[in-house]
Amino acid sequence: MIYLNGKFIPLEEAYIPVLDRGFIFGDGVYEVIPAYSRKPFRLEEHLNRLQHSLDGIRLKNPFSNAEWKNLLEQLIAKNNGEDQYIYLHITRGVAKRDHAFPVNVPPTVFIMSNPLLPPPVELLASGASAITAIDNRWIRCDVKAISLLPNVLLRQLAVDVHALETILIRDGFLTEGAASNIFIVSNNVLLAPPKSHLMLPGITYDVVLELAAANGIPHEIRQISEHEIRKADEILLTSSTKEIMPITLLDNQAVGSGRPGELFARLHTLYQDYKATHMRGRSCGCDN
Repeated sequence: MIYLNGKFIPLEEAYIPVLDRGFIFGDGVYEVIPAYSRKPFRLEEHLNRLQHSLDGIRLKNPFSNAEWKNLLEQLIAKNNGEDQYIYLHITRGVAKRDHAFPVNVPPTVFIMSNPLLPPPVELLASGASAITAIDNRWIRCDVKAISLLPNVLLRQLAVDVHALETILIRDGFLTEGAASNIFIVSNNVLLAPPKSHLMLPGITYDVVLELAAANGIPHEIRQISEHEIRKADEILLTSSTKEIMPITLLDNQAVGSGRPGELFARLHTLYQDYKATHMRGRSCGCDN
């Protein structure tokens, strides 16, 4: 079951007009929210990011946070699986093809749920491979826009060589992955690139830094050079659906020892504990 413009209907019955501006222009934003034990994870933070994206394209939020929460809870209840990931998709609506914003046009609101599978055990044990590429996307990567063609093309570079992700470099410094955030570990210090318009502010990125601060893990938020990436002791990938994943092979060269490192193992355990706390509905000491 999905939600489309005020109705819960089966996915196969859902259609949008061909003049929807999301189809014509990619004029819209999206958000992905994991739900564990049928509870949306870090919902307030995800809705804040959605609001930031909507503000970035000057599109009014169609719902209050309370209304979003109610819609998501209904959708989760109508679908199978204790763990799900929810995809929200909002466009500027249906209008004649004209670049200028249409006036008084209701937005298109689409929400769907899919089963959320845990990261593959074998990748957690052995680590995944990644490649690097020049970050050639637009400069408002902080807006979670549905016009994702540059990300699609960059991600496909990794798929073509059977790698998990493409790590992006702009002007000699790390930005993020094509569909993830990236951390490195150097001399036992966790390093994260700073939030800016050149990267999407990841919710899991925030959780990792909160866990590091709460558990005495040395960490820094600063620009990370390409040289540092290639000399890193560990590389970690984070996203709402992949959680925390070790990268052990970069451009066919081993990262550190070529095996998942100690800091990954510690953060992975802390993250699983944090999730379990969320499932029980209690607050974790690392929450802001």
